[in-house]
Amino acid sequence: MTTRLTPDICVIGAGSGGLSVAAAAAAFGVEVVLIEKGRMGGDCLNYGCVPSKAMIAAGKHAHAISEAPQYGVTAGEPKVNFGKVHDHVHSVIASIAPNDSVERFRAMGVTVIEAEAHFTGKATVMAGETEIRARRYVVATGSSPFVPPIPGLDSVDYLTNETLFERTRAPKHLLIIGGGPIGMEMAQAHRRLGADVTVIEGAKALGKDDPELAAIVLDKIRAEGVNVLEGSKVTSVEKRGKTGVRVHYEGENGAGQVDGSDVLVAVGRLANVEGLGLDEAGIKHDRRGIKVGANLRTSNSKVYAIGDVAGGLQFTHVANYHAGLVVQQILFRAPAKENRDIIPWATFTDPELAHVGLTEEQAAERHGGKIQVLRWPYAENDRAQAERKTEGLIKMVVDRKAKILGVSIAGAGAGEMINMWALAVTNGLKLGDVRGYVPPYPTMAEIGKRAAISYYSPITRKPIVRWIVRFLRRFG
Repeated sequence: MTTRLTPDICVIGAGSGGLSVAAAAAAFGVEVVLIEKGRMGGDCLNYGCVPSKAMIAAGKHAHAISEAPQYGVTAGEPKVNFGKVHDHVHSVIASIAPNDSVERFRAMGVTVIEAEAHFTGKATVMAGETEIRARRYVVATGSSPFVPPIPGLDSVDYLTNETLFERTRAPKHLLIIGGGPIGMEMAQAHRRLGADVTVIEGAKALGKDDPELAAIVLDKIRAEGVNVLEGSKVTSVEKRGKTGVRVHYEGENGAGQVDGSDVLVAVGRLANVEGLGLDEAGIKHDRRGIKVGANLRTSNSKVYAIGDVAGGLQFTHVANYHAGLVVQQILFRAPAKENRDIIPWATFTDPELAHVGLTEEQAAERHGGKIQVLRWPYAENDRAQAERKTEGLIKMVVDRKAKILGVSIAGAGAGEMINMWALAVTNGLKLGDVRGYVPPYPTMAEIGKRAAISYYSPITRKPIVRWIVRFLRRFG
């Protein structure tokens, strides 16, 4: 028998963005229905950010043991129990899961339906035996790993981020197809945990980041023993013996092949739009996701789309950002628009790679080349020297009025350091605003301050400025 609900808001998808919308609406006493067919918490909690960072942490501990002798500490060769690494990863997921659980959200007053949802019209959704007719809808179904149509790939038990963290035994030689953030993070983590690793990337590894800074990260990863094949397009995959696999590729120097024990596919993600009945609801979409305006509203005025399914930047924090924008519009009827220029991101390799705002290339294009690029190396920082984390650089792009347009960092703690610069870019701060702040000594944050004040170095050499200083000295 069909149950009918008429909430103010219906959210489809209980990943980061969907949970944020539901929690905010419930906090204001608004009736909200949340529909999820899979695991609460979505990809980030169960298959993405959380387990990957937990595995990276395990790899860092193993690497710290091997690095210990340069600090005067000897601990022997690290011994990795991959089964216990698996347990660590899943214990982290389990510790966070209650925050995203059905029970918690029902306690907030959210009606949670554990079923698959699909639109049956422009204003109705079916979820199991429940029909929902809400004032507004928010589609937050996220994305799934893209598996390219590589000949022979379906003949092997390939891994994706949805299956990688279920392993209790380390791969002997992990072949990773794709050298983006996920591929490179997992390459370094598995290498540190004892596996041989080869990455096959069709273009440039970490190609979406500043090439100068990406090179710093890639040099370190290669130095740790990861084989990174750039400009190498995978042409086919085949089984090799009972448990092995061979990947064939076409590179800049001709055809090649590499043998391994396992294959991880990490070439990107596809928006989860299948089975939602978007056509029945009059919602325009394509293989990249649901088409939305800057206000995240779809072609159906009752429906918004947020996070990965909206076809833009695929980060958990973007989904949360989107959630705030649609809550503002739905509950308070206040206009809101997405601004991608303020979105930071970080790749949690070692050294880390982080960015916010415009790249050097983007800034030059928008400002007609009237920009200035400031740099400061980690090697000039006392804390970096003390911790032997001197590989790295901060790169800052400013306009002719010293407004901060973008910042990129490669180095230890870059993911934390970028927060300050995200605040600066979001609020349109200038270098003069940064010049007056005092970072504690010794911290990595001083690197950014030094880069900022380097902008003023040429002023000290101007004859008129030196004349003024000499003149003022006459007064005692």
